[in-house]
Amino acid sequence: MIITKQKALPEDFLWGASTSAYQVEGANLSHGKGPSIQDIKKVPEGTSELDVCADFYHHYKEDIALMGEMGFKTFRFSIAWSRILPEGAGAVNQEGIDFYSNVIDECLKQGIEPLVTMFHFDLPAALEKKGGWSRRESVDEFVNFAKILYENYGDRVKYWLTINEQNMLTLVGEMIGTCNLEGVANKYKKLYQENHHMLLAQAKAMKLCHDMLPNAKIGPAPNISLVYPASCKPKDILAAQNFNAIRNWMYLDMAVFGKYNNLVWKFLEEHDALPDIEEGDMEIMAAAHPDFIGFNYYSTATVEWDNGEVREAVFENQQSGGSEPGVFRNFANPNLPHTEFGWEIDPDGFRATMREIYSRYHLPMIVTENGLGAYDKLTEDGKIHDSYRIEYLRRHIEQIKLAVSEGVEMMGYCPWSAIDLISTHEGMVKRYGFIYVNRDEFDLKDMARYRKDSFYWYKKVIETNGADLSD
Repeated sequence: MIITKQKALPEDFLWGASTSAYQVEGANLSHGKGPSIQDIKKVPEGTSELDVCADFYHHYKEDIALMGEMGFKTFRFSIAWSRILPEGAGAVNQEGIDFYSNVIDECLKQGIEPLVTMFHFDLPAALEKKGGWSRRESVDEFVNFAKILYENYGDRVKYWLTINEQNMLTLVGEMIGTCNLEGVANKYKKLYQENHHMLLAQAKAMKLCHDMLPNAKIGPAPNISLVYPASCKPKDILAAQNFNAIRNWMYLDMAVFGKYNNLVWKFLEEHDALPDIEEGDMEIMAAAHPDFIGFNYYSTATVEWDNGEVREAVFENQQSGGSEPGVFRNFANPNLPHTEFGWEIDPDGFRATMREIYSRYHLPMIVTENGLGAYDKLTEDGKIHDSYRIEYLRRHIEQIKLAVSEGVEMMGYCPWSAIDLISTHEGMVKRYGFIYVNRDEFDLKDMARYRKDSFYWYKKVIETNGADLSD
């Protein structure tokens, strides 16, 4: 099938962009906020701490006004759990409640729908010290946090996301600073028990949202990237199916159907890592239903069959597969170009991913992350010429339009990121935003905001509802 005519996007298509609290806000240990796991981790060598970031905490009015100038229909941001509950449970920090209330009001003032992520890689450190997501109590702690958010913001927030990239928390938690496996005898048992608790917490939070906020909509936000086989060899096809199940479908199968993926279940059986499931867990998860699927996409993954030869797993980025002996092994796809930071660029794979998600789940989707990190430079006259970002985003938006022409329900697009922020791996030098923040890795300079060329381009894209993607 060849689609040559692109269908117009829905008139209510939610154009916007995304950020996360720990990467953009700053004020990480002030204004009543307690430390999160991101605040106590060791940051990668040569990258800045998270105490200032883009200082969104003090610049939110200016930043949201710039988003309004671009014409955003939505702004996806996360709420820092430990800014609301400094100890993860117990006493509420009213200053944190007020901050996000002000952010939401500022969005609505600009005609922007808030799209709120409840958890984005920043578990309160106090809970982590007790055992984090390994503990059964973590389920109720998350649901309590969600209840507080619904009570304080449910009158104004229509769209909610539960857990950002839960699959990455499970697959590459050490790399993103969310787990420590040192001294753990069976890492799979630990990770997939934590994963089970997150899945159960998500299900309960979705049901609670529907009970408390009947007009709201809620969904998960995993990182979904279709996995290719390295060749047409039958065993490479099996390897791709294996990793698709482990990387992608297990999380959405549970969110949508309330069932563990059969291939993942077999994998866990073979690794003595089946989670402890209490009576009633599966019924709770089967009864919870998302209204839509949010998903992050940067590139696809490619794998080949692993013949059982032991090889150390290497996760070059969030898309690569590493290795699981006898299951799959990462394969460098020779057909794809790369960003400056080594990430593969695959717009066609974006469309293939949208097609596959929709064919499996038949729910509306919103892209909650997609973007290009680059070494953006500020010229002497205050310009940032990021034509490479415009080209990247144009090619991906084209694929959204093609997917919609094929009957895929797409409700919005929120690339990463609205403004420059601290990258999890490469710090401030890896810039993603439409808005340039004038600081270096360690020199904070004046933190002034500048509109990049992509700012003006995206404004036109939104004004034309995606019809005009030209420079």
